[in-house]
Amino acid sequence: MTAPFTPTAPGLDLFAAEPFHDSGPLCTSASAPALGDTVEVRLWVPDLWHASAVALRQVRDGEPVATALERGPADGAGHWFTGEVLVHNPVTRYRFCVVGSQDPSAPSPLPYAWVTAAGVRDHDVTDAEDFTLIAHTPAPDWVADAIVYQIFPDRFARAAHSPTTADGLPDLDLPDWAEPMRWSDPASEDGHRNGVQLFGGDLDGIIEHLDHIQGLGADTVYLTPIFPAGSVHRYDASAFERVDPLLGGDDALARLSAALHERGMRLILDLTTNHTGDRHAWFQAALADPTAPERDFYLFSGDGDDYVGWLGVPSLPKLDHRAPAMRRALYEGADSVTAHWLAEPFSADGWRIDVANMTGRHGAQDLAHEVARTMRRTLGRQHWLIAEHGHDATRDLDGDGWHGTMNYAGFTRPLWAWLADPDSDLNWLGLPMSIPRLPGGAATRTLRGVNAQMPYPSRLHSQNLLSSHDTPRIRTVTGDAGRTRVALGLLACLPGVPTLFAGDELGLHGLNGEHSRTPMPWDLIDGSGPASAVTAIDHDALTTVQRSFAARAASPALRRGGIRWIAATADALVFVRTHPEGSVLIHAARTAHDAIEVPTDLLLGTVRAQNPSAALLHVGGAAWADGAGVLRLSAEGPGLSALPLTDLT
Repeated sequence: MTAPFTPTAPGLDLFAAEPFHDSGPLCTSASAPALGDTVEVRLWVPDLWHASAVALRQVRDGEPVATALERGPADGAGHWFTGEVLVHNPVTRYRFCVVGSQDPSAPSPLPYAWVTAAGVRDHDVTDAEDFTLIAHTPAPDWVADAIVYQIFPDRFARAAHSPTTADGLPDLDLPDWAEPMRWSDPASEDGHRNGVQLFGGDLDGIIEHLDHIQGLGADTVYLTPIFPAGSVHRYDASAFERVDPLLGGDDALARLSAALHERGMRLILDLTTNHTGDRHAWFQAALADPTAPERDFYLFSGDGDDYVGWLGVPSLPKLDHRAPAMRRALYEGADSVTAHWLAEPFSADGWRIDVANMTGRHGAQDLAHEVARTMRRTLGRQHWLIAEHGHDATRDLDGDGWHGTMNYAGFTRPLWAWLADPDSDLNWLGLPMSIPRLPGGAATRTLRGVNAQMPYPSRLHSQNLLSSHDTPRIRTVTGDAGRTRVALGLLACLPGVPTLFAGDELGLHGLNGEHSRTPMPWDLIDGSGPASAVTAIDHDALTTVQRSFAARAASPALRRGGIRWIAATADALVFVRTHPEGSVLIHAARTAHDAIEVPTDLLLGTVRAQNPSAALLHVGGAAWADGAGVLRLSAEGPGLSALPLTDLT
């Protein structure tokens, strides 16, 4: 079910004509309640539905409980209804039922409808789509306001004092696997070759470019692994107790952390809890002696040397989380690796967990929830715990484990499918096909449906990514500078923590995850070097990032608000980030489109901005006109506008 009425514009889904509730502060009195609390919830129902009754259905101790909602005052073309949800269980699910009028002279669109986190349904659905309240200790408060900048350390920057040869190669004590590269050399598309191409980026090089990062509006730096390993990506760690000397060692990390915190910024590190490298001291001890304690750290078959490698890769032996000694060494308690890097002088502010979706899972073994819960206890209340996850993360977010996920499924994939180059031959994130180009309605259904499966606080504390070190770059995905700017605007406007992969602010290209690990072209940024097809800088993208992040920082709605979908056509997405301190309407267009007309009374507000200079954010060819009770949204080309609204209440 999309809209209950026949839209006037071809292909228009007018979601504004549906009953509305979201999990933001406009519609719920508490986002992080304690067990036993009562939370007030509010639902808006258009008068066109002729509702004879509105009920709240919640689940207590596994049993559905329905209560009637109290009808409140009119607002716009409908009425608000109010009810209470008792947070009786740590995870409390609820939804609403709107019952149609029994008066044949005032026919309702539907006999009854369920209002769920995924939208309005004209039939019974499972509890998976319900709104969810979580009574567990919430993520740190700062996460909702964070803007993250992701760095692949070897490819970001060499420090000014980093030694190089006359040919521009890193002049370091290189391991046997490393192939030294000039900073201007291309990054290989081949995974094995790329993994050994050492360009010589280091942690002190990051310190020297913090002005650039902070100038974008980012306040949190996330580093891919920094431990010694058998590759430059370092996901095959040979030790967890020290920083790779190639990056500057422990002292360099302490300097970077201090420099970030002096600026009021934060540091997130990357840990592999699913596997180590085969050079790791634990694994070498396990191979050398079948009776060694480290033998239990891995999934061996009997007394022989047969073991499980992650995805069958022998250089990545998989950890066995049934081993108490391994858990204590890696992530359980104050003496663990996890706790060590949170303490001074390193003072990391959280961990991103690599392959979190497979951690503790193998065959009949499933300890992923216990791993997440244990790590969360080790981190405490002020540190962020983010999980890598490439698909539906529902099972891993509905409780007291990971605070959030890398939201590839509920952000990256739908936006790629909507904004992709129609002629793209890039791989569709692992599927045996190129990226499809879907209409806005399909993208909206994914943005609503996938994210409905997770508690809203988990969504707000998840990373939104347009690209990463594991994917093609967004500029290559869209094939167009204008659509790239729309994507960068949406990065700041949709719920979640914006996470920008270093180089995307420059419009860098990348054909796959390996090729995307291109060294930052600092010579082009300062104007001292020649451009190329890979490293040509898009200054409009840079400006868009700065303006988008500034808009997010200025708006409680964009940082912490709920979301109400208003309309979608093939080429446009329209939604409102709702918040009592001021809501914001976002209109995103992937290309020119005819006007979308939204009745102002269904919008529950009017646009304050009369021209682009008054918009919170305006990019490209989006346009609007508000008058005579109708908001008209159009576009002459790719564009995005974020427009302050009058109070939705």
